[in-house]
Amino acid sequence: MPRTKVSVPDVAEAPPGLWSNAIRAGDMLFISGQVARPFEGGAGMVGKNEYEQAKHIFSRIDRIIKAAGGTMDDLIKMTIYVVDIRNNTEVWRARREFFTGDFPASTLVEVRSLATADVLVEIEAVAFLGKG
Repeated sequence: MPRTKVSVPDVAEAPPGLWSNAIRAGDMLFISGQVARPFEGGAGMVGKNEYEQAKHIFSRIDRIIKAAGGTMDDLIKMTIYVVDIRNNTEVWRARREFFTGDFPASTLVEVRSLATADVLVEIEAVAFLGKG
């Protein structure tokens, strides 16, 4: 099955050779772990708490899925990493702003740290973009 990098002009990506924001393989879309970096790139973070960061991350994922021809309703699986599981309700609060009906299957994992000390949440996702 051929795989294709999904280009998303309004979501900055790591320099070539590190990773891709998303890869499409057939009807499946695999979205790399997203953190609350600004859409245009840079080292700063958008949001000072789990709610603000998660909301921005879901906006990034939404842009990526749309660039691949889908919608947030096409998400079937998410893995959410947090550095403080006591604040997971803030991630759920942000998630409710992007999903209705049946939510995607999800896994929540507490980790000691993420990319930098100011990253509180990271979310990776899988979407099915086929008809069915």
